[in-house]
Amino acid sequence: MDRRAFIGVVAGGLLAAPLAAEAQQSDRVRRIGVLMGFAENDEVWQAYLAAFRQRLQDLGWTVGRNVRIDYRFAGENTERIRIGAGELVAIAPDVILVSTNPAVSAVMQATRTIPIVFTYVSDSLGSGFVASLARPGGHITEFHNFEPAISGKWLEVLKQIAPGVRRVAVVHVPDIAANVALLHAVEAASTSGITVTGAGVRAAADIEPALTAFARVP
Repeated sequence: MDRRAFIGVVAGGLLAAPLAAEAQQSDRVRRIGVLMGFAENDEVWQAYLAAFRQRLQDLGWTVGRNVRIDYRFAGENTERIRIGAGELVAIAPDVILVSTNPAVSAVMQATRTIPIVFTYVSDSLGSGFVASLARPGGHITEFHNFEPAISGKWLEVLKQIAPGVRRVAVVHVPDIAANVALLHAVEAASTSGITVTGAGVRAAADIEPALTAFARVP
């Protein structure tokens, strides 16, 4: 099973539980809110969402028959994320599917009652989204992308590929706690002779200048 199919299967399965619980109470069409921290024309995430809809259908939830899906695509714009979260909560869906740390944070601020399922999120514990990985608590559950500790393994792999490496830049978003945790994990895994530099970015346009600045030193 490829990655996009796996994400679709997991997310679809997680959302099926709250939908099924509501189905026992009435025959009305169920409503799913979807907030994506990606652009609407992102081909990768459209493929993920297609797999997600297919999995829902496999579980008996067909768009246009017994379920409706309301989408909000916010890209990397924090204001659009906040507005999208508010709009979805105002619709009062049965459950909300969310991707990326900023989007999860916005939805959690907008509602404390609507069930939330999130994916493509890292360090959900450190970000304050869940009480623990084993028992998330509250009205939220997840498909976890990766833990910050894995970035230490990335550094180990990099050293295996390029044993002579002496300087490493970690591109991260300083405003996202999980990104900062990734940076700290790389710093902790570094050995003598390797200098780790945090290359903070807040938008895609910041990446090239950050790498150019890092590359000025050989």
